[in-house]
Amino acid sequence: MQNYMAMALTFILLLLAFAPPADASEAASGYGWGFKKNDDHQLPDIGKYKQILEKHDAYYADESKKKTVYLTFDNGYEKGYTDEVLDVLKKHDVPAAFFLTGHYVESEPELVERMAEDGHIIGNHSYHHPDLTVVTKDKMKKELETLEQAVAEVSEQKEIKYLRPPRGMFSEKTLKWANELGYTHIFWSLAFVDWGDQKGWRHAYENVMDHIHPGAIILLHTVSSDNAKALDKLITEMKKQGYQFKSLDHLVLKDNLPQPIYGY
Repeated sequence: MQNYMAMALTFILLLLAFAPPADASEAASGYGWGFKKNDDHQLPDIGKYKQILEKHDAYYADESKKKTVYLTFDNGYEKGYTDEVLDVLKKHDVPAAFFLTGHYVESEPELVERMAEDGHIIGNHSYHHPDLTVVTKDKMKKELETLEQAVAEVSEQKEIKYLRPPRGMFSEKTLKWANELGYTHIFWSLAFVDWGDQKGWRHAYENVMDHIHPGAIILLHTVSSDNAKALDKLITEMKKQGYQFKSLDHLVLKDNLPQPIYGY
């Protein structure tokens, strides 16, 4: 019952997050991440969120227009499909990032250990999954540090650089605090409701392929049997279309490399 209620709440929040971005002046304490979806394989419109993200060095996509994509997964609890997902990633030599909660780390230490051993990035989804826009900076710091310590205790990854805020909630305040705590926010430019009732692998496949675009940061959940079954086909087809799979380190580090100087 508890998992059902949590899933129902998350479903409602994600539906709200997929609404077009509101004017910045309309938000009191925080925003729910959202964008205007399109099916012409272009970057989605994020409205005034773009200025906010740029100000605080946060990411929702790779804007280089290259056919590069980034696979990310949010893991709050386990339903038996993560091993299958990891097997497919290993088969295709594709990197991914897994944003974990405290419950997941404590209940699935072997899977967390495997994620790190397979070379994937473990990201911070907070320990208790609160709305970070309504907590103090000290509370936010504790949420992130406690998760980071839990990951370090069960895997080779001793520090975490990337944060995906619970429920996609953020504000200029939380973006600023995250930067001060050493974190980079990672949002997404492609996602769909992929938990709850499963509709078959083709449903997941079509939802991704209909909206794939150069530079996409794709958000999936490993609680979905549809995703686990579709992943091999998705990676195969995207590679066939010329897409390359990169890690978040590639995205962030390339933006921070010194730019060449011309005309001297």
